[in-house]
Formats: sequence, C-alpha cells, structure tokens
Amino acid sequence: MVAVIKTGTSLRRVVYYNEQKVTAGVAECLLAANYPKAAAELSLAQKLRLLQRQTALNERVTRPSVHISLNFAPGEELSPDVLCALAQDYMQRIGFGEQPYLVYRHRDAGHPHLHLVSTKVRADGSRIDMHNIGRQASEKARQALEQTYGLRRAQERRHALDLPSQAVPARIVHYGRTETKQAMQAVLDAVLPHYRYTSLPELNAVLGDYRLAAERGSANSRVYRHRGLLYRIVDEQGRGVGVPLKASAFRGNYTLSYLEQRFALNQALREPHRLRLRQRLDLALLRPPGSLAALKRVLEQEGIQLVLRQNAAGLVYGLTYVDHHTRCVFNGSTLGKGYSAKAVLERCTTQPGSDLLAARLTQRVAPGPTLPDTLHGFWPGTGRALGEVLQPTEAFDYVPRQLTQRRKRKKRGQSNT
Repeated sequence: MVAVIKTGTSLRRVVYYNEQKVTAGVAECLLAANYPKAAAELSLAQKLRLLQRQTALNERVTRPSVHISLNFAPGEELSPDVLCALAQDYMQRIGFGEQPYLVYRHRDAGHPHLHLVSTKVRADGSRIDMHNIGRQASEKARQALEQTYGLRRAQERRHALDLPSQAVPARIVHYGRTETKQAMQAVLDAVLPHYRYTSLPELNAVLGDYRLAAERGSANSRVYRHRGLLYRIVDEQGRGVGVPLKASAFRGNYTLSYLEQRFALNQALREPHRLRLRQRLDLALLRPPGSLAALKRVLEQEGIQLVLRQNAAGLVYGLTYVDHHTRCVFNGSTLGKGYSAKAVLERCTTQPGSDLLAARLTQRVAPGPTLPDTLHGFWPGTGRALGEVLQPTEAFDYVPRQLTQRRKRKKRGQSNT
C-alpha cells in the first residue's frame, strides 16, 4: 500500500473533485466518519458544510483541507466493509480518528485506491500538527496495515515498477485504464533521451501526443522553489487528471537538472535538421491549404506534427513543429519570421503565382535516401510523397529574381547597336 498526503486551502475543491467522480460513475462514497448521518443519507452540501463549520473554528489555519489517497497494488480488490475498516484504522493511527472525514473508493485508475477528505482543525478549535506526519505517523500506519490486512508491501511494489520496461511499448496514456506509473515510464523512456527539444514547452509538444505533460508548478509553489519537476496525465484539452508524480519517482533520473542538460545539448544536435524542416514547410505552403487544420493534415504526411499554442479564448499565438523523422522540435519563431503563427496564417491563404513557383522549386530538389520511420509509430504506412522520393539540398526561402523583376521595355527609335 502507498499513502499520499496533501494539504490545501480549499475544502470545497477537494470535496467537489470526489463528488464529480461519483456523478461520473467512477467512484462512490463509502463512509462519512463522525457525521450525524450515514454517507448515503447525506447530500453534497451536508458533507461539505460540516467540514467547513469545524474549519471555521480556527481562522488562522491557512491550509485546512487534508486529502489522502491510499493506493493498493493491482488485483488487491477489497470489499467495501474491509476498506472502511482499513480507512478508519489508518486515520486513527495518524491522529485523525476523531475528525469528521469522508472515504471515497475510486475506480478510475489501473489500481484500486481510496480518497480520504478531512480537516486539520479539531472540534475545540486547535490545529493538528502535520509537520513530518508522513514519516512519523503515516509510514508506521502503512506498515502495520499491510501486515494486518495482508497487503502487498510498498517496497515490493516500487521494486516491481522499477524493473526494465523494454517490453512495455510507448503508447497514449489513458487515465484509469492502465497502471499509471508503468505507462508513464514507457513514454518518458521513449521521448526524453531521443527527441531534441530545448525548452519545457517544446518537450510538452511531444509528450502531449501521449497525453502527458511535464510541469514545475506555480512560481510560488514549493515544487518550483525547490527546483522540482512533476509529470502528469492530461486529457484531450490538456487539462491535468489524477495526481501528478514527482520526477524522482521514475527510473532514468528525468529531473529538472537532467532536462536542462538536454536543453543545452539539443541546441547543437537539432541544428543540422533545421533546413529540412523549413524546406518541408515551404513546400507544404506552396499550394496554400487555406487553414491551419488543412496544413496540419498536409504536414502529417511528411511526419511533421503542427502543435497550436492557444490562449484561454482559443486564439492561436504560437506554433510548434515536431519532426518525428529527425525527432527535432522547433518553435516557429526559432525557425524564422516566415514560420511564426502570424506568418503561417497569412501564407495559408492563396498566393499569386504559387503554381509557377512550385514547378520551379520542385526542379531544384535532388533525390535522396528514404527517411527512417518515426519512433513511436505515428503516421504508419503514410505515403511521404516527397519524403521518400525527394531530399532537398537547398533552402527555398526566396523568390527567384526572374519572377520579381519586370522585363525592361525598349524605347521607340532605340537601335540595337
């Protein structure tokens, strides 16, 4: 069993999070301990009100909410009665036995787990000291419960998850369908040592394909101040789901220091591939696709992913290009002015003379070797019409002089001598 303890400022947010899971059908409230009614007889408002009233007894406590998750090994399916008894035993051992608390069983991950919600303010207004509670109380409680209920020990589970994962392919991580840490480990092993990114947003452009994200937290957070790094699962809209995991929890030392070393190294490693990406983009825009969505489809045939960076209103303010052939990532602004979001949007519209220019440029492209397949199998079997036949050797960032100059007209009466 693995216990994770978190505190926060908002009891409402924690209770709503668990109740939304209940509404979605992936969780159930098993127990309302030290409440006047059973959990099934309480409404959401009643569950929250008791916790808030007790918290209000001490306004000096700035982080009153306590959110604990008890995680069991895959296959450890315990009955609701046993889970309730286990939760009560755990809370009693860590000093929360007399507190009001809610126990939720979640079924939205690859392993069974409980969520416990409480407040650190006692009924007399005093505060429960949670400093170092994990080491002094929770760890001892965990070991005792593992023995009492015959649970798999946390050390054994960590060892099992740290075994080499060569047999686990990197694929999109869906929260609740697979063992979370194992699936995330496979993606990090496939991406971090092999792709050439120079910033956290560029790395996230690749990880986003697998529904993962790396984050440092807010500037005032403890994780940020201590140069920590978290990896978490995100949904289709890029919003975080589930509990993020520390970088130190993964095999491979994928910490912030590791990434910063990669940033510096990748600056030089990706430079030889800048020209190829610019040429592919120029060729894709010679016949203007008309929209960014259409351009994305064209680039996918070349093994290039166009990632849109948008604000809360949905406006595109930046573009990131992921070349899965060369495994290089570039922001549009680093490629040049002609590849920024504003410039590409303009180039997506019809341009006069593009057909003639395309014919001239295509003649200047020499054939080259077939390009390698992508690392994780995206765009399998695609044609790569130009990628397999053409290997550009020159940059086409200019319009030929013959097309920009008008022919001089001779004046009447002027001889050729």
